[in-house]
Amino acid sequence: MRRVTLFVNGTSYNGKVVAVYGTLADLLSVASTKFGIKAANIYNGKGGLIDDIALIRDDDVLYISEGDSFVDPPNNLESPHEFHSWAHTDWITLNVGGRRFTTTRSTLVKEPESMLAHMFRDKDVWGNKQDEQGAYLIDRSPDYFEPILNYLRHGQLIINDGINLLGVLEEARFFGIERLAEQLEGVIKNSQPPEDHSPISRKEFVRFLLATPTKSELRCQGLNFSGADLSRLDLRYINFKMANLSRCNLTHANLCGTNLERADLSNANLDGANLQGVKMLCTNAEGASLKGCNFEDPAGLKANLEGANLKGVDMEGSQMTGINLRVATLKNAKLKNCNLRGATLAGTDLENCDLSGCDLQEANLRGSNVKGAIFEEMLTPLHMSQSVR
Repeated sequence: MRRVTLFVNGTSYNGKVVAVYGTLADLLSVASTKFGIKAANIYNGKGGLIDDIALIRDDDVLYISEGDSFVDPPNNLESPHEFHSWAHTDWITLNVGGRRFTTTRSTLVKEPESMLAHMFRDKDVWGNKQDEQGAYLIDRSPDYFEPILNYLRHGQLIINDGINLLGVLEEARFFGIERLAEQLEGVIKNSQPPEDHSPISRKEFVRFLLATPTKSELRCQGLNFSGADLSRLDLRYINFKMANLSRCNLTHANLCGTNLERADLSNANLDGANLQGVKMLCTNAEGASLKGCNFEDPAGLKANLEGANLKGVDMEGSQMTGINLRVATLKNAKLKNCNLRGATLAGTDLENCDLSGCDLQEANLRGSNVKGAIFEEMLTPLHMSQSVR
């Protein structure tokens, strides 16, 4: 078994005799425990860096550093306390953009390859400029420098409110603190909003709603809400033109005056929704459920579903007085007990559509395809003039 005497880099007192076993990492771990530091490098008495455990001989005298370069131990006649203060607790004041920061030299050299380590590892090597009080001048932003100094002090990234992460990232890159820069890049990436193709969740959308004045039109044109739960929300007059609302839960939502032109509502659930004056031109709502919806606006504004794809929709019990369904596709749709009084159904595809129990008084069915349509239990008779070209 080999044994060696260890000293902290730059000192020749308070040595520790330890046994050498395992790997170089094991010896560094023992040294860290003995001296209460984060041991990173081992030097021999001549300043040579030891990178292999096999290079260590019995009774060698070695020097442990936290990553800084080798410092010759002082003459034994010098005051140990005086030199120890120089090497490890030498206090330095920095003037960064007009704000003063006081720290120790050992803090500034924590990252061996950083610019700060090169500037302050040895005294006055760079000839750093100082102000009239002796503080070292650094022409950088103090707001962005403060998180970097705290990171060097305790190894944790802590950013106060109001500090731009991008600014701190640029400072980390400037000073060459690569580990911190990588960490900041990850934090910034995670804090970014989802990409355009990512569906927007209910929580995110509610945040948008709360931040928008009630009289402002919220522009959601082309956004992706696929599968989102937007039930019971006040969505009046929002522009959802060409938005993806497939499989959305919009039950009992207030969509009064909302623009859903060319939007994708396929397989969405709009049961009990308020659709007064809604604009759904050429909307794709195939397979959607619109049971018990209200399309009837007391002010006379008519809902417009012209050219909409409503194949297989379930609109049972909906109020659709005066609705515009011209050239819409309602093949295999369920419109039982709907109020379609005065509705425009000209050119509409009503093939195999269930219209039993509907009120079609004054409705316009000219040119519509009623092949296989069910007209049982009609509330009012269907006149020939309503369906003839």
